[in-house]
Amino acid sequence: MPGWHLGPRIAFRFCFLYFGLFCLSTQILGGFLPIPKVDIPDFSLLWQPIVFWTAARVFDAKLPLVYTGSGSGDKTFDWVLVFCLLIFSLVATAVWSLLDRKRTNYAILHKWFRVFIRFSLAGQMLSYGMAKVIPLQMPFPYLTQLLEPFGNFSPMGVLWSSIGSSRGYEVFAGCAETLAGGLLVFARTTPLGALLGLFEMTNVFMLNMTYDVPVKLFSFHLILLNLFLLAPELRRFINFFIRNSVASPSPEDPLFDDARRNRIAFWSQVGLGVWLLTMNLYGSGQMWFEYGGGREKSPLYGIWNVMGMSIDGRLRPLLLTDNDLWRNAVFDFPERMTVQRMNGEFSGYKVSLKMDAKTLELTRNNGKNAKSNLTFQQPAPGQLVLGGMLDGHKVQMQLEVMDRNQFRLVNRGFHWVQEYPFNR
Repeated sequence: MPGWHLGPRIAFRFCFLYFGLFCLSTQILGGFLPIPKVDIPDFSLLWQPIVFWTAARVFDAKLPLVYTGSGSGDKTFDWVLVFCLLIFSLVATAVWSLLDRKRTNYAILHKWFRVFIRFSLAGQMLSYGMAKVIPLQMPFPYLTQLLEPFGNFSPMGVLWSSIGSSRGYEVFAGCAETLAGGLLVFARTTPLGALLGLFEMTNVFMLNMTYDVPVKLFSFHLILLNLFLLAPELRRFINFFIRNSVASPSPEDPLFDDARRNRIAFWSQVGLGVWLLTMNLYGSGQMWFEYGGGREKSPLYGIWNVMGMSIDGRLRPLLLTDNDLWRNAVFDFPERMTVQRMNGEFSGYKVSLKMDAKTLELTRNNGKNAKSNLTFQQPAPGQLVLGGMLDGHKVQMQLEVMDRNQFRLVNRGFHWVQEYPFNR
């Protein structure tokens, strides 16, 4: 085998260490081996003592750090973990280079590590792709969000709601990510898959950066993994796109020296690719019926306008300055309810709804108030009467359901022909 220059040898050592550790210490490992209802061990916790020490001593961060359950990929823990992985990889690369300085190449190790990176990246592209093909990642705005003034949305909320309200675009983006993941399964189509993945992840990274989405660190690393796969193709791309000359065949070498073992390896990779696709499709399908558009909705589903309300037997005028009064009651999820008060503020409640007994048991999300018990009646379709004890007061209120289709975001739809722009 031809020897490598010093630069590529050192670069490969660092990439092998850093990317390998990053894949094993993040969600990539779980995406590489998706198993329904089985949680892959979180190996980042092995770094916890080092990360906590580094955070406190180097970055003067307050301990303990948030490291699980937040949903953010840009936690202090994540940034410090990446810093520790980087320092460890740099030091280990220097030691490796010193001890193994006589080796002329890492051709065999590179081939197998490349397979590992291909499927690690494919797992993530298929996971994120399927969560958009089956619109889960950015769902259509919930009922409460339809009432929320646009100016109250966070930048991330604007992005999520805008993409969620355009399911066609979300599915299109998901198909592109899924296609990139599928192309990474095959060695021959890996350059095309990595190139498509690079475009996709660069777009995602810019959205994360400009809309303050806390997946900036992770999406940037997905860009790096795509670049790692594309690095051996650089000369071919330059010849084709810049020099306008013939591009040589891909330098992808077979994993083995004989045809039989290469056939076994090929079909094994195809099998793993089918497994990744099937499990991500299955997982997204399950989540669609748990959290997405196919989920169970509240039996009182809808936005209910308060038409009249009495407190302790006294009828109260519905004044915008009276924060004790409800403007709307929103029933969306079976065990949750949101109240919009007259000043526009929202309050969340946990709900225990019993349709047979016609009762509602409410508990504030903040847990500071005792439970409230209400009864309800539906004298006519679209009408609701609530009564009982609420926050220590006897209340009675009449509500009417709002037609969800009255919102432009819901009813506008798509038009091939428009004589004038409809931009409201």
